Amino acid sequence: MPKQTFTTSFALGLALLGVAPVASATSTSSRVQNGEMAGYLLVPNERVPETYNAGFSMYVAAWPLLDQYPGQRFQTGLFGTWMFARKDPAPPIKLYSDIEGGLGWWRDTEYATETPKFIMGGVAPNFSEWANGPGAGKGRDWAQPSGKYGVAQLTPWLLWPPDGLNLKQGTCGEWFGYGYLPLPLTPAKTTTAGKDIPTGDQSWTLFLNTGNFKGPVAFFTPFFWSAGAVAEPRFSGMLLDSRPSDPNRALQMETQHVPSIQAVDAQGETYARIAPTFFPCETSGESRLVHHITSYNKQALWDAVKTWFDGGAEATGAIRPEGAILHRFTGKGGATWRIYRDGTPQEEKAPVAWNSFATPIAADPNTFGYRWDPQFVKQTDSQPRPLVKLPEYFRLVKSGANPQWVPVGAEEVPAETGLTQARFQRPTGRRPKVYVTPEEAASCWKTPGPKAGPFQAHPGDGSVVTYYWYRFADQPSLLNADLTDQEREALQARVEKLHRSWKKDRDYLAPPAFGTLAELDPALIVTPPPGLEVGYVPIVTRQAARE
Repeated sequence: MPKQTFTTSFALGLALLGVAPVASATSTSSRVQNGEMAGYLLVPNERVPETYNAGFSMYVAAWPLLDQYPGQRFQTGLFGTWMFARKDPAPPIKLYSDIEGGLGWWRDTEYATETPKFIMGGVAPNFSEWANGPGAGKGRDWAQPSGKYGVAQLTPWLLWPPDGLNLKQGTCGEWFGYGYLPLPLTPAKTTTAGKDIPTGDQSWTLFLNTGNFKGPVAFFTPFFWSAGAVAEPRFSGMLLDSRPSDPNRALQMETQHVPSIQAVDAQGETYARIAPTFFPCETSGESRLVHHITSYNKQALWDAVKTWFDGGAEATGAIRPEGAILHRFTGKGGATWRIYRDGTPQEEKAPVAWNSFATPIAADPNTFGYRWDPQFVKQTDSQPRPLVKLPEYFRLVKSGANPQWVPVGAEEVPAETGLTQARFQRPTGRRPKVYVTPEEAASCWKTPGPKAGPFQAHPGDGSVVTYYWYRFADQPSLLNADLTDQEREALQARVEKLHRSWKKDRDYLAPPAFGTLAELDPALIVTPPPGLEVGYVPIVTRQAARE
């Protein structure tokens, strides 16, 4: 899920936390069976030359997909992508490793609301580890970090909670701008972790463009990738620490679980209902969901920053248009959403007749969306922006060998099924788990340790975030990045240049051609303490439920 966060393989590797929402039905509720809706919305876009191999950016709409968060089985991304290293030559053995992530909700989201969060989603070879942000990765056991040291905090002005980066509560259809470009923060090395395995010089850095924060946020340490080659030497030179990116990426919305229920009436007809599902929409009846997919070469940013770090002219950080190319939309699209009961075999999962109510469009050559059929898709008077509600009820039509779910009105659903009386409600009674980092005095979190703190922030998801200010080079991820003291000090000097010059209130990514930018949760925007304005970063050490 680019969303995703992650791909299907990743999702299957997670524990299925929580329980399915219980339908509060009438006396016929014994007919009702729990299930889900899942699949992909596919967004074709035109290929660009392979020379644009130094990252990407795009704008995606951010909105509340469901009107009530339904519990931890709910997992879906909004629109996003997967960025792989170029595979030429092809790897000698199976290799899956990329940057995915994006906006969405995941089964391990502890502090979920109807507003999506963002994760970085770096995947080490074949899901051996993954890194979702500073201090966030595979699992919760710090004895097995599994990617939790894979991302280093770069900005001094933004907190990154381990549960995901919060958007402002109530975000509803605004553009969220993000992308990854490599920065030359550390030189290439010929050995890694004492082995004759090289590590490249690419620090893939997340850039954001939002209404209240712009610029670089955090980066995957090169060691996050090359450590996979230490474990399996045949991956050497194949990973994102050294390889260019493939500019022609899939663009999709990956949905792992939207709650659904279904029942059979007295005549043997099968009906289904999905949790109320929404998309942002203009008054024209069209949705604009993805905008300005851009790929870059190293003229866009790398060359100027490398010159600066080598003693030349200061780089502004603004991405140069001569190093950028836009992907055009074809106006086509596909959908693989299916509705099925829990435990249904793959071959029996029937598709939703998506094209019966949604038509993919290129609103302009660089903007993708849908035109909705008003017979089935109803516009709501939502605030602050209008939404459309997708069909909620479906009937399984069995004509031919390929049955599908076709939308029907609530009045067409027999009362005996109990579907219209059911409710999808936010579950109650579960207390979120606490995220906490190692507290032993000898740990890298305490030695050399922070310079100021603790401080607290209260984002809109109901959590309390505790953080400290660390000297940049002394943050735990960099103490676990296979860097010598000398290499960390050289990195510290480079980042101090960035802190002095690259501020959070000017454009780095080119702005969208139209529309409003989404905002991050204002509780996560911070100001360094006096004396720590340059060369220090805020690192979250704990996230817990608000009392």
